Amino acid sequence: MYRFSARRFSPAFATLRAALAAGAAASFAGLALAATPLPAAPPEALVPPDAQPVMSLTATGVQIYSCEYDSAHQLGWVFKSPKATLYDEHGQVAVQHDAGPTWQAEDGSKIAGHMLAQAPSASPGSIAQLLLSASSTGSQGQLSVIRYVQRLNTVGGAAPAAACTTEHEPGYTPYYARYVFLK
Repeated sequence: MYRFSARRFSPAFATLRAALAAGAAASFAGLALAATPLPAAPPEALVPPDAQPVMSLTATGVQIYSCEYDSAHQLGWVFKSPKATLYDEHGQVAVQHDAGPTWQAEDGSKIAGHMLAQAPSASPGSIAQLLLSASSTGSQGQLSVIRYVQRLNTVGGAAPAAACTTEHEPGYTPYYARYVFLK
């Protein structure tokens, strides 16, 4: 009979543990920051012309980085992708956010984004706020009418503070943001 050994798979488990811990930290950060007052309006550079908000969702997740060599052959963190869950005003899961960037709703509709503009976060050491154009890549549904996505009120998510030492080593940084979907 085969016996499972965690030692045999320790690199994979370490990565999984790190991702789960970062996700949990992001969730707690989201809960702690939920009471923080939000700016009345997004920065002007992030407001698309002739667009109407369809929904505003709260995201908690991680920004995923990889330790890579640059052109000077120095190791440093390079952004790879986001991984977040977006919740509606009732705390129900509404959308999954992944690499691409893409967003997929519970009804199967999916959009892909392309960055148009960015503005610094009001929270020091956090990822930028963004305006992205969106195009439908999935079935008809909640997201198929979306033309723009705003990532606002970002907290966290910047590259890991610790220096990376091993090529291709993953780094996970928790973040919190508000995503506004516009048609």
